[in-house]
Amino acid sequence: MLRFTELFTNTDARPASRSAGAVAGTTAEAPRSARSSRRGVGKAVVASVLAGAFLVGGQPLVAGAAEGDTPENFVEVQEGAGSVLPAFYDNPARGLTSLVNETKAEADRLAAEEAAAAEAAARPDFVKPAEGTFTSGFGGRWGTTHYGVDIANVIGTPVVAATEGTVINAGPATGFGQWVRVQAPDGTITVYGHVESFTAAVGQKVAAGDQIATIGNRGQSTGPHLHFEVQVGGQKIDPQPWLAERGITLQ
Repeated sequence: MLRFTELFTNTDARPASRSAGAVAGTTAEAPRSARSSRRGVGKAVVASVLAGAFLVGGQPLVAGAAEGDTPENFVEVQEGAGSVLPAFYDNPARGLTSLVNETKAEADRLAAEEAAAAEAAARPDFVKPAEGTFTSGFGGRWGTTHYGVDIANVIGTPVVAATEGTVINAGPATGFGQWVRVQAPDGTITVYGHVESFTAAVGQKVAAGDQIATIGNRGQSTGPHLHFEVQVGGQKIDPQPWLAERGITLQ
């Protein structure tokens, strides 16, 4: 091993004077063969450093030797150091690009959350369960009681949840052929009967306006329509006043 301080201070050293500092019995100049050998090794190491290992992060690896060099000031160099030192090089441009990308991703995420929150806030709490013609109301009909309202339209017309809630039934039902039932957070249950198909699943959370089925003509039906019921506290009530209180009209 060699010392950098030796490389740069001793490689081309010359005695200031051959006689001024000479003391009897000593030699003021090192043997020429040893000095030449040291100069050759020094040049080889310096060339290796300059070839790719001298700069780390844009700064010199070894500055000029400080005055009063002590053993702590010496840096030992091994052969092949030039192939190892570049690994310590830091790429500030790449780090900056990564930071910019992370910041943009976070801004995009926050913007998406704000947009979703704004959309949710703009959605109504209650909606008309289907578009179509109001054909029958709540009450006595043909010697029986009709416990809902009917909205007629072509088969396949979307049926949507009138309020937010959780789907508690979706499938076959006596008299209705198929139905979907949704329970709102306050316990109110809305019923959607005679549906052709259902697009919601039991346990699914839905918001007012989410499609849950399509109008059909299944079960005891006289034509394609949606039978819509509202149950509050286990009692079937007239859906029209309930909807009207929430700003929705059927006629």
